[in-house]
Amino acid sequence: MSSNLAIKLRSGTQQAHTSAENVGFMKCFLKGVVDRDCFAKFLSNLYYVYSELEAALESLEHPVISAVYFPELNRQSSLEKDMVFYYGDNWKEQVTPSPATQKYIDRIREISASEPALLLGHAYTRYMGDLSGGQMLQKVAQSALKLSGYEGTSFYNFEQIPDKKAFKDKYRQALNELPVDDITAERIVAEANNAFGFNLQMAQELEGSLIKALGQVLFNSLTRSQNSGSTEVAAAN
Repeated sequence: MSSNLAIKLRSGTQQAHTSAENVGFMKCFLKGVVDRDCFAKFLSNLYYVYSELEAALESLEHPVISAVYFPELNRQSSLEKDMVFYYGDNWKEQVTPSPATQKYIDRIREISASEPALLLGHAYTRYMGDLSGGQMLQKVAQSALKLSGYEGTSFYNFEQIPDKKAFKDKYRQALNELPVDDITAERIVAEANNAFGFNLQMAQELEGSLIKALGQVLFNSLTRSQNSGSTEVAAAN
């Protein structure tokens, strides 16, 4: 029995995918408007999400999960490198999950205990996004924050997956071949939409911090201009 799950996930999450792309934080990001502190917080929230998701995927002895568990996708260790880069060796004492992130974590824990197959909705949403648009986000962050190599963007670097397109094809094929019935497939798609919702909420949380940071940059720019003008006037006098 073939579920065609990847096909259903792709078509069933198109609207949620568009909504996630159009949230203010991501639109600013894609335009190169990136604040270092906001980006670090963004990654720290993802650290908690991936830690919870990957612990569940690795520990569960479930036929559906095992068939599409690829450890080369794991992001926790890469995110730990990024945490050290932005916060230093004592980063664990400095970061905590945001309220929206905690809700995301709680949901992962809930379905891990009650309906493990639904974790596929979260895995698909996160990993396929990381292997696709995430590569563009890495380049934006590297440019905007003037980062060298993969420092501060290890999250986006899949060292064990040199050919991302080939891997995505393999992942989708594995999903399509899963022996799940239509009802379960629909529930997994619904959970993928939940995952998009959680990611959207996490991004929205950061908008206030980004607006504050951008306002500070604008304020500093204006005051520098004013100070420069005052100095010129004083010199003329």
